[in-house]
Formats: sequence, C-alpha cells, structure tokens
Amino acid sequence: MISKIIASQKITEVEELLDKYDKIVIITHVSPDGDAIGSSLGLYHYLMGLGNDVNIIVPNSFPDFLKWIPGSKNILNYERHPEFAQKLIDEAELIFCLDFNIPKRALHLGTLVETAKGKKILVDHHPDPSDFCDITISHPEISSTSELIFRLICRMGDFEIMSYETATALYTGMMTDTGGFTYNSNNIEIYYIIGELLKKGINKDQIYSNVYHNYTEDRYRMLGYTLSEKMKIYHEYNAALVWLTNEEQSKYNVKKGDTEGFANLPLNIKGIIFAVFIREDNDFIKISFRSQGSFPSNKFASQCYNGGGHLNAAGGEFYGTMEEAIAIFEKGLAMPEFSELLKKNNKILNN
Repeated sequence: MISKIIASQKITEVEELLDKYDKIVIITHVSPDGDAIGSSLGLYHYLMGLGNDVNIIVPNSFPDFLKWIPGSKNILNYERHPEFAQKLIDEAELIFCLDFNIPKRALHLGTLVETAKGKKILVDHHPDPSDFCDITISHPEISSTSELIFRLICRMGDFEIMSYETATALYTGMMTDTGGFTYNSNNIEIYYIIGELLKKGINKDQIYSNVYHNYTEDRYRMLGYTLSEKMKIYHEYNAALVWLTNEEQSKYNVKKGDTEGFANLPLNIKGIIFAVFIREDNDFIKISFRSQGSFPSNKFASQCYNGGGHLNAAGGEFYGTMEEAIAIFEKGLAMPEFSELLKKNNKILNN
C-alpha cells in the first residue's frame, strides 16, 4: 500500500469535474522533458479510456528519445499550430496543467490557460505553485509529476482499469525525472509503485533502452568535446561547470534533448558536490543545476538566476551573454552561504 498523499477533498473535486466534463486539454511546461511527456501521456490514456475527448498541447518540441511512448504522435506542438492550439484551449471544458508551477513556465500556453473559461487542475511537484487553477495538487516531496498522476488514478479507484499504455508512460516519467532512480528516489513507496506498474506488463529494461540508448553519433561526439574542452573544475568549491554556445552545438547538429544529462556528468568526479550546465539557446541561456547531499541547487538557482526546482535538481534561464551567465555562477560560488555549504557537504559525503 502507498500513503494517501493527496487530500481526500481534492480527489473528490477532481472526480466531480471528470463526471461533469469530457472535453479536456492537457498542457505542459516549455521544452517538455520525460516527466512532462510521461505524466501527460499517462493521464491522456487514462482519460481516453474513460471515454473523454482529450488533447495534449506542448509549448514547443520535445526530444526524439521520448517519441516512442504510446500516443506521442498525437501531441500537438503549439509552435507549429498556434491557432488550432488556441481553439482547443478556448473550447476545453477542463484543462490539466502538468509538471509546472507557474503559468510563465508554459510560455504562450500559460497565458492562454490563464484566460481560458474551462476549469483548471494543476498537478505538479515543484515548490511554490501560484494560484491560477481551480484545483491545485502540489507535492514537492514527491519524485515526479508522473508519480502524482499514478497516485491520483489509484485514489480515484481506477488502478484496475489502468492500461499498459498509461503504465508505460508513467514509468518513463518517473525514471527520467530521477535520473534512472539515482536521485530524489529514496522513498520506499516509489519502488512499490514500480512493482504495481510491472503488473501492467511494462518492460522497464526496454523503456530504459528506449530512452538512454537512443542517441545519435553526433550527440556523443559533442559530449566528448564538452567534457574535454568545455568543463571547468572549481576545486576550492567542490563544483564544476560545463557550457556550450549555439555555434558549438550547431557543429554537432544538435537536436532537442541531445544535451539531456550533461548537467549530471561532473557529479561522477570524486569530490564534486555541485554541477552546472549552461547552454545557449535561441533567445536565452538555459541553465541546469545538479547537486549531491543537502546542497540546495534550487536555492542557488533562485538566488542567482531567478530559477527554481528541487534540492538536487533545478533550472533557470538567463537573458544576457554567456560570459555574463558564467560570471554570475562564479560569483554565486564565492558567496559564503554557498561556499560553506559546499565544503560542509564534501566533508559529510567523504567521511
């Protein structure tokens, strides 16, 4: 059995809306990752199984290594079809907002949702959600939004009708948002849930292969270049930085998702507690933070880049030059509140 994390009143409220409405839209954050896509497709298959009219809309494209998940071909990309996406949102009776805590994380979709007439349900595991939905199911202590969708379905008494497709999508989301269950995954209930998903016939080994053994040759050559030429170690802070410009990425024909996991790699180096990956995008600079132990990567992201996330995995955006973004990172490392925490965590992890 798993604990009843979601309040009973919220379960009742969701059930009432699902009984009343059947024209449903699911949206995610910008640059949707494995958890955003997994939770959305998991919920999509569940709701379709109930006989609802369901559409998933994402702000922009998502990685190729997620496009094998059942139902992924039915996901609508707002960037490619903005007018149709707006029409679906305007006509939706019920809108699920998954894996983001504030509307701006969904870019233009967030603005459309805020003004939409349909009822709105937020299901998310990021801290400090804003009050823009009629029902907010927010649990930062839970490993992933996919896990929350599993819990929601079970609390509504529908585990028995959960399909293989739903189980596959939800497991994918849980796996990717914990780095293959290597961080944010110490809760024993996660493994109970995995056992329940296995009962639905999922092949977890194949899912792992589909996600992590599905990269291009160019991606691996870019990885080699990044680690060899674009990684800097700050030994005095037990920290590391990797960074890539648009020009460097273009040399390796980068596609959406090709840099997935780059932020984690320096943590494999002995003594590194905190790793940051700074990547130039078209209109801004994307920053990913990863840490070990109790070092708060989310606090660093918030204070230095107005970002946020979880203790050991966070993100942020910066509008400026690469040089400026790196300078802010180095200034943050030198701040006593962070430098002392890094030293403290290094002693704890290496004793």
